[in-house]
Amino acid sequence: MSIEPQPAAAGRLLSTPPSSRAGVLAGVKHGFFGREGGVSKGIYASLNAGTGSGDDPANVLENRARIAAAFGIERDHLCGVHQVHSPTAVFVDAPWQGERPRADALVTTTPGLAISILTADCTPILFADTQAKVIGAAHAGWRGAVGGVIENTVRLMEENGAQRERIVAAIGPCIHQGSYEVGPEFEAEFLGADASFGRFFAPGAGDRLHFDLPNFCAARLTASGIKQIETLPLDTYAESKRLHSHRRSVHEKAGDYGRNCSVIMLG
Repeated sequence: MSIEPQPAAAGRLLSTPPSSRAGVLAGVKHGFFGREGGVSKGIYASLNAGTGSGDDPANVLENRARIAAAFGIERDHLCGVHQVHSPTAVFVDAPWQGERPRADALVTTTPGLAISILTADCTPILFADTQAKVIGAAHAGWRGAVGGVIENTVRLMEENGAQRERIVAAIGPCIHQGSYEVGPEFEAEFLGADASFGRFFAPGAGDRLHFDLPNFCAARLTASGIKQIETLPLDTYAESKRLHSHRRSVHEKAGDYGRNCSVIMLG
């Protein structure tokens, strides 16, 4: 994993937002963007890509334009969905016209169309089958991960020409186990789905537990037949200067929070 800026479109920007990249996706244009390189102020500083936040909409649009320019595309070719913590994956082959679909994953085979996911502790996962030229992006919060968003993304990629044994996946910045304290009722949700999911919980103080979200997502990927998986060692809660975090904003009583943006595109 490396941290470096992606090249901006010539003449478009004075600077380019830095992004994290995954080695497993080396053959595909992608980036995990955090807080740096934007124009937002205060609690949203500085690269907030979240249109659903309380940030100045003009700042969010400029931030999204900067991310798009890093891929050499116009802002409307940076496509996302209205995320609702669902297991739903949708196929996209052109910029949305009108309202975005309510879903939590996207798949495309269209070059020059950047598909993106917004997160602020949940897990962004980027997928690629470079031989079939099929890519995917999933927002895997714990509800979506339990509900099947990862499996549905892989299935939709297969329906569009990918083969799961060739698909590689990168788990981007999210909240890690040391920062993710939960209660027994949270664990019960997982044990009710599968008793073996108890292995993703570690004991904390009193009745508190610590949940391992990235490893849970990695296990779901493995169960789906994905053999090449990379997890970036970036904890959104702990990386306060580089990454937005919903949980950190709650603990700091900030009132709102910015969103990180994870993007992948076929050249």
